[in-house]
Amino acid sequence: MLKEFREFAMKGNVVDLAIGVIIGAAFGKIVDGLVNDIIMPIIGIAGKADFTNYFIPLSSAVNATNLADARKQGGVLAYGDFITILINFIIIALALFFVVKGINSLKKPAPAAPAAPPPPSDEVVLLTQIRDSLARR
Repeated sequence: MLKEFREFAMKGNVVDLAIGVIIGAAFGKIVDGLVNDIIMPIIGIAGKADFTNYFIPLSSAVNATNLADARKQGGVLAYGDFITILINFIIIALALFFVVKGINSLKKPAPAAPAAPPPPSDEVVLLTQIRDSLARR
């Protein structure tokens, strides 16, 4: 019986994990869109910079001004892409932190009021009556 329960519990965990991976991939695409289409242009306006085209050429054959053409010409160190990915990671980490924090706060049971002591059992009541009647004699 215990073995069957463990197998059932394991299947549930695998399904939960698969759902988590799928949702995580979709969430990653949403965050990529948010960073690339909303946050980075705002940062670009404020700092007059577009991080996607920041790179260091690793060979003298690279003379392009944008990253896509530079990659075609030779090796480049694309640190602008790294900055964008780092911003994506920070946003995902913060979002997951707040989600886990919210879930954990929902899991905490409310402190229960102290329960009244249960009434004495019939045997205790009978023994108390016997004791009292013997004490009266």
